[in-house]
Amino acid sequence: MSKGVNKAILLGHVGKDPEIRSTNGGTIVASFSLATPDRQKDGQGNWQDRTEWHNLVAFNHTAEVIRDYVRKGSQLLIEGKIQTRTWDDRESGQKKYRTEILIYDLTLLGGRPEHEGRASKGEKSCPHWDRTLSPRAT
Repeated sequence: MSKGVNKAILLGHVGKDPEIRSTNGGTIVASFSLATPDRQKDGQGNWQDRTEWHNLVAFNHTAEVIRDYVRKGSQLLIEGKIQTRTWDDRESGQKKYRTEILIYDLTLLGGRPEHEGRASKGEKSCPHWDRTLSPRAT
């Protein structure tokens, strides 16, 4: 079988606070959306702004980092792969699809969000914003 490439690199802002859950086996899972803006010229030569929304998922250590440091508005650089999950809807029996980015590497950018006061509320303070976190290296 020939080798292929499945790699996504995204730079954008988190749309809402990540959803954190655990599987029955104890694996931590983080799910959230990331907005990536784009500009294109329309037929009349005017610039049009467009935002693409991406569904992202992370597991284990990366999910813990997201839980502790990522909030709505956080700027992230993401590296991962595109995957599509399928399942049968319990109510309708229809097959459902969801395309998402499985995160391999995560870089927190832009410094600590100004609206964050988490450290004073007993939550952790990230010692190194602008830090790359690679679960493959841990």
